[in-house]
Amino acid sequence: MGLLRDAGVVYKPVEQTDLGPCSNESYFKADKAPRMAGFLLKIFAWFLESRIIGALLLYIVKKNNQVHKLVSNATLEEPPMFVPLHPITDLNQQEVKQIDSDASPPERVQQAIKCVPVTSDKSLDLKSSCFRRWTIADYSRAYSTGEITPLRVAEHFIDAVRESCSPPLPMSFFINSDAEDILRQATESTLRYERGNPISALDGVLIAIKDEIDCYPYPTTGGTKWLHKFRPCTGDACCVMRLRSCGVILVGKTNMHELGAGVSGINPHYGPIRNPYDPKKICGGSSSGSAAVVSSGLCPVALGVDSGGSVRMPASLCGVFGFKPTFGCIPHSGVLPLNWTVGTVGILAATLDDAFIVYAAISGDLPSHKPTTLPPKVQFPLLNSTKPISNIRFAKYGEWFNDCSDEIRICCSNALNLLCDHYKWKTVGVTIPDIESMLLAHYVTISSECSTSLSSHMEKLDFAEIGWDVRVALRVCGAFHGKEYIQAQKMRNRQMQIHNNIFAMADVIVAPTTGRTAYSIVDDALKTGEVDCINGAALIRYQIAGNFLGLPAVTVPVGYDKAGLPIGLQFIGKPWSEPTLMHVAYAMQALCISEYRKPKVFYDLLHKS
Repeated sequence: MGLLRDAGVVYKPVEQTDLGPCSNESYFKADKAPRMAGFLLKIFAWFLESRIIGALLLYIVKKNNQVHKLVSNATLEEPPMFVPLHPITDLNQQEVKQIDSDASPPERVQQAIKCVPVTSDKSLDLKSSCFRRWTIADYSRAYSTGEITPLRVAEHFIDAVRESCSPPLPMSFFINSDAEDILRQATESTLRYERGNPISALDGVLIAIKDEIDCYPYPTTGGTKWLHKFRPCTGDACCVMRLRSCGVILVGKTNMHELGAGVSGINPHYGPIRNPYDPKKICGGSSSGSAAVVSSGLCPVALGVDSGGSVRMPASLCGVFGFKPTFGCIPHSGVLPLNWTVGTVGILAATLDDAFIVYAAISGDLPSHKPTTLPPKVQFPLLNSTKPISNIRFAKYGEWFNDCSDEIRICCSNALNLLCDHYKWKTVGVTIPDIESMLLAHYVTISSECSTSLSSHMEKLDFAEIGWDVRVALRVCGAFHGKEYIQAQKMRNRQMQIHNNIFAMADVIVAPTTGRTAYSIVDDALKTGEVDCINGAALIRYQIAGNFLGLPAVTVPVGYDKAGLPIGLQFIGKPWSEPTLMHVAYAMQALCISEYRKPKVFYDLLHKS
């Protein structure tokens, strides 16, 4: 292959790179391969898995996707950065409250509740013209007043899940959901309310868990038919343990794209997760089921894992909030080790308020990790402040922002303009160079880490148990070598410096969450999965900085396309700027919430409609 070596890009030093709006840095996108599914996908997988033809095909795939030019053979002067850890700095964030980092999860929830506005009982009337999903506060109030019990809500939930599994289009929300276990938790919660001593505002609230996170006694499958056989679940993940300590009712493990190795949520083993706004469309992935259960009203909150937009992307396509915190903010203990340096537990929620409350419950160091990487005091945003934060500057890279469908571009531009006009905030034009290079470097990183994580299982595994799309993905994941991984980490360091320089000019980077809305589930993918690089690239286009650089990010529903499919606007913040990011997202929510629409598939568990 030496004779076929591609010349690599020589990247100029960061200090010589113009990040202004008139920069001559070009916006580049690699060409993407056409869609494959069904028999064609099987043939491609067979060829990839053959020793001689497979090696040649993998070389061609990497070459055609510009991996050789932009990553493998590139010249970068930056040293590698292997983990996106960020030092704690005082960001002088506005309208925050200091919380003791040693506070227990129920105490943190109580403090978070004091930071959000109190809604009146009148707001519980779903018969008003404005649609909204039930929130943590709605459930907590209904339980406290005796209007309904957690047990009754749990029964409604079980009935709704059973209904959602019905033909002709089963929604495939869950991989595992145990009615008996749910009723046991709900009975205990109901007794606590009857005695007048609920543990927290989360007591009795239904929360679903992505099947990438340990939640005992359920197996953790990662969307596969086999992984739980090699890695049995023996207890709760740290984030789940913290939710359980707050009295949450854990309702099961949500369906996901197998091994998180795709963005559609089409799982050939457990069924395609269908979008509540149109069951013939995808949810996005890989936290597909978690987005769908929140969108459909089954739960006000669900947990996901975000390694390549896997929380924000499906949240956007399903019309809910998706929040990914700074890398290291939420312990990763008990999460499938599919990668180590790009993923973090994230939150999908009906409202920004709910995302914040659950973030308060699950964030913070493990006691065993002292001395802590987090500060002794944690800052919570005062979302109930009567004084809005001021002088927010949004970094907007025009060519990147506009690289989406016309409907998304117009909708997101209008939402950003509305936000800036209402709060007198400003937009700053910037250029973010080498976005495609960063995307490829992220792909090399996540692929190498996933391949390494699973390598000990692959020798014992019957490949017939793996979806055909994932067989292709695993073959590509294993095609990267050590030099390419090091090159990718050099790119991480370079992009970290570039983004730090952009954050010197602005507080928040703004972009659409996805480049297109949800696309159709095609029948030929139901049994094999699909490889759809063109649609996949459009969905993942705006996701990568949050994962590769460990930055906090949140997607907010801001509108719909002509087909009634949701559109999200994404805000990406400085490391540890969660309070500011939540203030911005909350402000955007306030301007858009009156226009939110009810999905075609929706369940009212409080039975108030």
